[in-house]
Amino acid sequence: MQTASHSPSSPLTAGRSRALSGRCRPPGDKSVSHRSLILGTLAVGETRIEGLLEGDDVLRTAQACRQLGARVEQRGPGSWSVSGPGLGSLLEPAETLDFGNAGTGSRLMMGVVAGHPITARFDGDASLRKRPMRRILDPLALQGARVLEQAEGGRCPVVLRGTAEPLPVEYKTPVASAQIKSAVLLAGLNSPGRTVVIETEASRDHTEKMLSHFGARVSSEPWGEHGRRITLEGRPELRPSDVRVPVDPSSAAFPLVAALVVPGSDIVIEGVMINPLRSGLLTTLQEMGARIALENRRDEGGEEVADIHVRAADSNRLVGVDVPAERAPSMIDEYPILAVAAAFAEGETRMRGLSELRVKESDRLEAIAAGLRANGVDCEIVGDDLIVRGAGRVQGGGLVATHLDHRIAMSFLVMGLGAEQDVTVDDDRMIATSFPDFRSLMERLGARFV
Repeated sequence: MQTASHSPSSPLTAGRSRALSGRCRPPGDKSVSHRSLILGTLAVGETRIEGLLEGDDVLRTAQACRQLGARVEQRGPGSWSVSGPGLGSLLEPAETLDFGNAGTGSRLMMGVVAGHPITARFDGDASLRKRPMRRILDPLALQGARVLEQAEGGRCPVVLRGTAEPLPVEYKTPVASAQIKSAVLLAGLNSPGRTVVIETEASRDHTEKMLSHFGARVSSEPWGEHGRRITLEGRPELRPSDVRVPVDPSSAAFPLVAALVVPGSDIVIEGVMINPLRSGLLTTLQEMGARIALENRRDEGGEEVADIHVRAADSNRLVGVDVPAERAPSMIDEYPILAVAAAFAEGETRMRGLSELRVKESDRLEAIAAGLRANGVDCEIVGDDLIVRGAGRVQGGGLVATHLDHRIAMSFLVMGLGAEQDVTVDDDRMIATSFPDFRSLMERLGARFV
């Protein structure tokens, strides 16, 4: 499979669009998609998955599951089945587990491998090779795994040797990260004892919900003012369990903000997950004055979902707000698109505590600021805060360096839909990692790409 770093770039330009209208259903949630494949592999028997995100990131995880002994098959669009060898029975992969750009898939699978007596080599594209893995490897070493090889700074390629007897640990995460928590819990599944993860700031809880859905004994209780203490009983009898993947709120964010910055827009985004640990963007946009209504609330696959009805503000334009640092874990992937909304707002928006953005697919904090400046938006970085001084309009006309980051690409294409001049991103190929039909879906709503 060719990675984005090995082929010519593919620029794309977005231009000022007519009012967006209609209904759409963005792809399934990436976090739930990764976890449904992994838990299906660790259960004995067939798990059926509907609504799986068929982006490159998730397909890389599907291939890794095959390499570990699972039978993973596509039965139709978004419809997949996984027949796993089961917990403790994974095969040692004969070849490198190539995760492309998939940070979530690679880090979660490190946890899986750490809890089994197998050795696996993890690698990916140029972007993934820049991302830190020590934060995952350090707690896995406490559980008994050994890092046999690693690139400078604990980066990929990494060769990891797991253990048949993961040690029960109590681990306090250094930052709010669902990936760290999930890796420790997945390794702890094969432990003969109890694994405890403590978070001072609660991160998204999809792993805990999915573990329970597959029959594991896992509990979560408050810890401090904003944290959680998660306890997992080792060696459960995981059972195959069907999963319906809700729409990814991080993907829904792009048509949502597009409808807010293109005058006269009125759209409905169907079936979006509204898990409180993922809804920080909705909260922030509503504070900014966005006209957003949650309709037809219901439960799908253990997650609460709703249809999001969003209309462009007419006389009530978006206004700048102060976004507290403690909200960051619930919207960490949405800051690029929030920065675009802030650029169209009137007044200053300050997004606090964004250190985690520096270790995403790119240094997102710097990439966001550079993209804003290229399009005439007044902004600055102060410590780990991003300050955007919106003028109620965006000049546009800039070329944005994406740094192989899908969210940077989509965010600034959305900017172009409402800006006075076209906005171009230097590469759109990596959008397929999370939102393969981004362009076609947006064009059906009325977006203009040139």
